[in-house]
Amino acid sequence: MATVEELAPRTEDEVRAHLAAGKLVEGLRHMSPEYLRGIRRILTVSADTELVSAPSYIRAAQHAPALNNFGSAMSIVQDELAHAHIGYRLLGDLGVDMDALIYERAPDQFKYPYAFDVALDSWYELVLANALYDQAGFVLLSDVHSSSTFGPWKRALAKVDKEETFHLRHGRTWVKKLSADPEDKRRLQSALDWMFILTLEWFGLPDARKRHGIQLEYGFKGLTNDELRQAWMAEVVPFMEEMGLDVPAHHDEEAGRYVIDCPFPAAFDEEAKRWLLDEGPISWDEVIVRWKARGPMNREYVHKLQRWYRAL
Repeated sequence: MATVEELAPRTEDEVRAHLAAGKLVEGLRHMSPEYLRGIRRILTVSADTELVSAPSYIRAAQHAPALNNFGSAMSIVQDELAHAHIGYRLLGDLGVDMDALIYERAPDQFKYPYAFDVALDSWYELVLANALYDQAGFVLLSDVHSSSTFGPWKRALAKVDKEETFHLRHGRTWVKKLSADPEDKRRLQSALDWMFILTLEWFGLPDARKRHGIQLEYGFKGLTNDELRQAWMAEVVPFMEEMGLDVPAHHDEEAGRYVIDCPFPAAFDEEAKRWLLDEGPISWDEVIVRWKARGPMNREYVHKLQRWYRAL
């Protein structure tokens, strides 16, 4: 198999000149080794996230209140698998062995937000996942769509963005419907208490801990982690407040930004789905340990996705 250096013939200076001229990167012939490594990395995270969302959502969809609601959830799962296919196909075009990437990696080598390693066990959690997780994905991919210098992905994301809008609408419609009933609202709030903070983690390390130089310079993303986190809160916090649901964040008018009102980052009891907020904040190094260890559903979900390939 060819090395990254053999696949990507351009120098870093040539790539920068290409981008400075306002041109998109259309394939390996326009890439330097550094660009190729970077675009492979972000595509893998995106594709893995879409792929693992499928078994996660299927698990929760079993609790749909009616058959047509189950069908709506399955439509979302179908979209997520199609989005994963886009990412993996592009990786195949960039010299990656797709079968090995999808079916032969160990579960803990998949690269997706830790949130999907915590089981969704109810319809309440599924519709909140649409309202929270899919909103996070929409914020991230919209940023990539607007800033990406990789032409094939930029064009593909026009379709993905439209379908993610359906997922968000599904989540918000159901949150609004369930919030009208006191008992349903109580159950929503119980799920929101752990899922909101988990989605705050979705955007990664704070800017003080994360360098974005190459990612921003090469157009792999346009916003920093903290900027993306702010963009997500700007969509989610007002909506939840409108629904009468409590979230540990508010908008500081004077500062012009959203402020998190609980210890963050914090320790998380993944089995009980409960944040240990009374213990105060923890370090990001401790969070990284949890992320790298993966969560309780990691092996089960990846096994479901790989089992027929292994059997056949």
